Parts: sequence; structure tokens; C-alpha cells
Amino acid sequence: MAPTHVLRCCQRGLAWIPVIFIALVVCWSYYAYVVQLCIFTILNIGEKIVYLIFFHLSFIMFVWSYWKTIFTKPANPSKEFCLPKVEKERYEKEERPESQQEILWRVASTLPLYTRTGAGAIRYCDRCQVIKPDRCHHCSACDMCVLKMDHHCPWVNNCVGFSNYKFFILFLAYSLVYCLFIAATVLQYFIKFWTNELPDTATHAKFHVLFLFFVAAMFCISILSLFSYHLWLVGKNRSTIEAFRAPVFRTGSDKNGFSLGFRKNIAQVFGDQKKYWLLPVFTSQGDGLTFPTRLVNADVEQATVTLQPEPNKM
Repeated sequence: MAPTHVLRCCQRGLAWIPVIFIALVVCWSYYAYVVQLCIFTILNIGEKIVYLIFFHLSFIMFVWSYWKTIFTKPANPSKEFCLPKVEKERYEKEERPESQQEILWRVASTLPLYTRTGAGAIRYCDRCQVIKPDRCHHCSACDMCVLKMDHHCPWVNNCVGFSNYKFFILFLAYSLVYCLFIAATVLQYFIKFWTNELPDTATHAKFHVLFLFFVAAMFCISILSLFSYHLWLVGKNRSTIEAFRAPVFRTGSDKNGFSLGFRKNIAQVFGDQKKYWLLPVFTSQGDGLTFPTRLVNADVEQATVTLQPEPNKM
């Protein structure tokens, strides 16, 4: 037990290395831009002020959204998705998968579930011992079931899901804005570096300006592709997992099963009030346990009809 515990602690410590790396790069970029570029290199006072104002606006929003993505705890299934004590004991004693499924079907008949496994069975996590709500998946890195799980991101050392997906999208957006602003404003001084037009007082700033442009441009390219992909996912109302493996409903698998139309898909992540869309505050719709689907009519018998087991499956 002791070696396992030590190994687990080491894994948790090492998982923070990518976050620390990003934090160091951001701190260096702040020093290079504010001190070396704006204070020591740029001579025009008006240009300094304008650059510093817009830089700090993008910097604050970037750090804020990054912080929220990292430290927002992933949402987990509620107690209603846990097996009652009696059913849990029966489930653990049963050795036949068919009998275990009978127990799960009986418990799940009162739950709002519309998705199944590929074989048509109830989605159950033996590790967390819960019936998985729709769009919920077990994260092996976090060792928990995460509501509307998208993926586990090592760059934030957290699982991206229902509770922080909006923050993750804003983190990508503001990091892209941050890098684009730096690359655009540093470009002219980057060119002056190669043509030896930088003032003699900016001798120490030359290499900071050089690497600042290269690093910003490099991150721009990588972030742009990831940000574009996630915007496409939001518009389609899919998670990264669902994009690679379509959810299975009573009528079969359907990659567009949760899509409600472009506007409603956007509102499901960012909320109804547009004034909060660009702020890293939680405004996503729903509770993460249930999601409207275009495949099931919203009536009283919805859950009951969906969860009726097929005779040949039992």
C-alpha cells in the first residue's frame, strides 16, 4: 500500500509540470513585453500607453479563464445515480452479466437516461459504482466519473467537462488573443532587430523581442487549430469523446443526437444572457445530469419508454 500511495503522490506532482511550464512562459512573456519592449525599446509614449492597456486587458482575461479552467472541480454524478444499498449488494453477489443488467435496468427505470452502451446495456461504472448519466464518462487520470466529459487536458491538469467547458473555450480564445496581440505588436520591432534599427538602449531587449515573436507565433498556430476545432464541437453540440465515438440511443448510434440547432447548442454552453458569454463565470444551461435530445419527445413517458429493455437483450 505504501509504495502505491507514494507512486500516486508522485504522479499527482508530475501532473503539474505542464501547468508550471505554461505559468513560467506567461511570466516571462509579461516581463519581456512590459519591461523589455514597452519600457526599454518603445520610445513613443503614446504607443507605450496604448500597448500596455490592451496588453493588460488580454493578459487579465487570459489568466482569469486559465485559472478557472484549472481550479474548477469536475462535476460528478449525484447520489440518485448510485445503486441503493440492497441493489448494490445483489449486484456485487451476481456473477452473471445478464443478472447484473437486470438489476441496473430496474434501478435505471426511474432515472432520466437516454443513452446506452454499444451493446444496448445500461452504462455503469464499476470503479465509481454509479450508473453513468448521459454524456458522463470515467476519467482514468482524475479517477472519477465526470459529467459531460470532453477530455482530460494535461495543460490545465484537470478534466474538461460540464463544470468548466465554457472556461476552457474562453481560455483558448483569450490565449489566442494574447498571442496574436503580442505577435502583431512585436512584429515591427522583430523586423528592426534583423535590420539593426533598434536603439542602442535596447541592447538587452533584442533577444527578448526575438524570442517573444517566435514563441507568440508558435502558440498562435497551435492554439488556433485547437480553438477552431472546439468551436466546431460547440456548434454541433458534441464533446471530443462523442466526436470520435457517437453516443448510442434506443434507436441506435447518432452523432447528432444532442444537437438542438446552432443557436441552442451555443446557448447550452454559454447560457442565455449574451452579456456573460465573454466572462469566465459559469452560465452553462442545465445541471449536467440530463440533456435535451432531438431523438426523444419531452413527455412524461420519455424516460420510461427509453429504458424499456428489449426482450432479446435480457
